[in-house]
Amino acid sequence: MSAVLAKRTSTFKLREPDPIARQWPVTEQPHVRMITQDARHLSDAEILAVLLRTGAGDDSSVSLARKVIAAGHGLAGMLTQQSGDFTDLAPEQVARLRATVELVRRMLSEELSSGRSALCSPQSVRDYLRLTIGGREHEVFVCMFLDAQHRVIASEELFRGTLTQTSVYPREVVKAALRNNAAAVIFAHNHPSGVAEPSQADELLTRCLKEALALVDIKVLDHFIVAGRATLSFAERGLL
Repeated sequence: MSAVLAKRTSTFKLREPDPIARQWPVTEQPHVRMITQDARHLSDAEILAVLLRTGAGDDSSVSLARKVIAAGHGLAGMLTQQSGDFTDLAPEQVARLRATVELVRRMLSEELSSGRSALCSPQSVRDYLRLTIGGREHEVFVCMFLDAQHRVIASEELFRGTLTQTSVYPREVVKAALRNNAAAVIFAHNHPSGVAEPSQADELLTRCLKEALALVDIKVLDHFIVAGRATLSFAERGLL
């Protein structure tokens, strides 16, 4: 068994997926540094280059990674982009990126459902919502259902609309909350326009939903507007 492991390790170390990067010293190649060093020592571009594996044209994987990050105006923007936005990448590279984003989203979902109060992890809630609906090209309305200790029971996309609006029906929200045996809820919807500011309609809807849910003793904890990387909290704005 040790001989097999040695063979596999040797093969991995000698293999360099990026032809352009073959000119670099082996110890400086991103995938090698990821194995031999603390990943925190690598730059954003170097970590992304490990996922991309190869460059394009005259660009090494690191140069291509820098371009992808710049096109998304940072890591957060890159992670919320749609597949069609990655025009410089090959389909398999896009697939690896989308798989990474989905793993992060599921990790955050697991963290929110692990028994901790959602109110104890406000940043996790924001990150989860950004990855879930931040990059959508049409409006969606999401409801996170919580128990009496404010632990997440489930998160559901209840309504889907157009580029500028979506229709939300309070009766359906109440039915979904009762179906999940929720004691509290957090609402979220996205603004594809990129502006995370509530409209009068958003404020009116939130009041209507709060009043409807109060009739069945369910509390509205917050309503988030997600616009790309930006999130706005109704609770923090004093709009609840």
